[in-house]
Amino acid sequence: MLVIGIAGGTGSGKTTVVKKLVGQLPTSKVAILSQDSYYKDNSQLPLEERQKINFDHPNSIEFELLIEHIKRLKKGKSINEPIYSYLTCTRKKETKTIEPHDVVIVEGILILTNKKLRDLFDIKIFVYADDDDRLGRVIMRDIAERGRDVKKVLERYEDSVKPMHIQFIEPSKSFADLIIPQGGHNKVAIEVLSVIIEKNLKKTK
Repeated sequence: MLVIGIAGGTGSGKTTVVKKLVGQLPTSKVAILSQDSYYKDNSQLPLEERQKINFDHPNSIEFELLIEHIKRLKKGKSINEPIYSYLTCTRKKETKTIEPHDVVIVEGILILTNKKLRDLFDIKIFVYADDDDRLGRVIMRDIAERGRDVKKVLERYEDSVKPMHIQFIEPSKSFADLIIPQGGHNKVAIEVLSVIIEKNLKKTK
């Protein structure tokens, strides 16, 4: 099993990179885990308090569970990935069953900040984008998918997204084996990565 970690700032284009990468590989060979599924469940808090949580800080992630799940997949066992709701800021009762695959892609802004998690990755990737480009994507995404207005998105960006990016996410770039600028628009980098993955898959056969 080849485990790939794809990190990068909020709105950097990680999801696009993952989609284009998966598009070049047989779907039967790839499983995707999202760091966002492992946000800690805060259902014990009122909604107003949950909405104030700093979701860009490493403490917001249940890394222990994510690490346990990757280890289970490596042992050939299936897992029940949590399903997280951005609207309620809680985990849903349902889970998503993930079976072991030849390639497991783990995607999230903070995945390279945790050493125990980093050590499970065979390939570590950081997707880079300019701050202005990231902010534009964050505004469009949060309005469309997370029920926020422009004012709330900008306030959150200044209060937590930007400072957490500077403190935790940007420094984690130093752990990457490959840095992809321009996100999903960087066709050359995605093609190179695809070749690397295919070579690794041939070695495991």
